[in-house]
Amino acid sequence: MMIEQLTIITSDQIDNLTTLTLRFAFNLVATFVIVVLLYARISKRKEFYFSYFAISIAVFLLVYLLESVTLELGFALGLFAIFGIIRYRTDTIPPKEMTYLFIIIAVSVINALSKEYLGYMELAFVNILLIGALWGLENILMMRPENSVVIIYDKIKNLHKENETMLLEDLEERTGVKIKRYHVEQINYRRKVAEITIFFDSNGNSKMETK
Repeated sequence: MMIEQLTIITSDQIDNLTTLTLRFAFNLVATFVIVVLLYARISKRKEFYFSYFAISIAVFLLVYLLESVTLELGFALGLFAIFGIIRYRTDTIPPKEMTYLFIIIAVSVINALSKEYLGYMELAFVNILLIGALWGLENILMMRPENSVVIIYDKIKNLHKENETMLLEDLEERTGVKIKRYHVEQINYRRKVAEITIFFDSNGNSKMETK
């Protein structure tokens, strides 16, 4: 009996396997675009590659294969709760990385649970819509994370308003980053130094200690 079940392939099994393969391909392509072409290209960070792809694949297969449990929305929300708990038991993850993790899980759940509601054209549109929204947030609105670092500056004569251009050029030359704005925290005239906080876009490449 067991041998017959392993050797006989029904048309329903072929249909199910085809659906699984196509849905998995949709999910993998969407994950690749989000992780590689959006997140990594802009943030310049690749240490989350393994985690994002592994979680995407695991969540997709878990949700797809257990859909018959009929928990659907409650089951999907339970996954978010589980990963939320895991997040607090691990090292601190920056907000942007946590957001992308949430998106990866959401995409996997959508691609796995929407079999009864969406055709392939609609599913492709949903994935493209989500990816397009992320691209817009990253590029059009320039909503990139901003880092800051405190500099002990020794040319206080450049703090005069008329010397602002010289100040920015000197700070950018010393730090190697493009400064968006700065704030003078305090000036020590006895030591002839100033404490300045500079703000710049986070690209994952800066080796300066940020706060």
